[in-house]
Amino acid sequence: MINGTKINIEDLNLYIGKKHILKDINVKIPEKKLTVILGPSGCGKTTLLKSLNRLTDLYPEVKTQGKIFNGTDDILHPNTEITELRKKMGLLAQSPYPLPMSIYDNITYGLRISGRRKKRYLNKRVEYYLRQVSLWEEVKDRLKDPASALSIGQQQRLCLARGLSVDPEIILADEPTSALDPVSSREIEELFLKLKQRYTIVMVTHILRQARRVADYVIFMYLGEIIEHGTAEQIFEHPQNPITKSYIKGTYS
Repeated sequence: MINGTKINIEDLNLYIGKKHILKDINVKIPEKKLTVILGPSGCGKTTLLKSLNRLTDLYPEVKTQGKIFNGTDDILHPNTEITELRKKMGLLAQSPYPLPMSIYDNITYGLRISGRRKKRYLNKRVEYYLRQVSLWEEVKDRLKDPASALSIGQQQRLCLARGLSVDPEIILADEPTSALDPVSSREIEELFLKLKQRYTIVMVTHILRQARRVADYVIFMYLGEIIEHGTAEQIFEHPQNPITKSYIKGTYS
């Protein structure tokens, strides 16, 4: 049973030039749950994810219609303050992109920009957020080292910690384990299962095994449309649409 809506998408359509990419998207994303957007490559998963924090605005050829509500705020309204929106919805990309600075400065960057600069406060926050992503014990003795010296898996956890440091409400994750080894991938999955107690998490993946392991709610997409959505149990154990059934069984082609 899923209670409480965090994001409500109504009649969302997105075009790139004349190409219709997202088609009549209507779905409610539950609060403090892990929602997986699932589907084959090229079905519009990442485009839908990026619509949630208006990253699609970066492309002038993109035209968007419809409404996306976070609470009572329409994300797509022209008066929406984009910087504040993106603080509320941090994005974890496929490959980690730590800032070209130290591990410590990666975490404090957003804090300093918001005016929080006292050394004692920053030190506590760095430890707090690195502990949230299970990275503190691994890096506590080399906080001044460049972030680029970390392994790829550690860099991804650092990027997650950096995103958490600006106090988001929602974590958007675009195939966040695709560049990682199996051990690092499982670490990220376990972190998400822990973090969903405090954050709403929306994750794109095309990996069925991963979706089964982590999802509370599933949105299945095909050719720019939402074919089916529901609890993980509903989608994986009792899919209603023949396309969904085929994909879940691994017979989709």
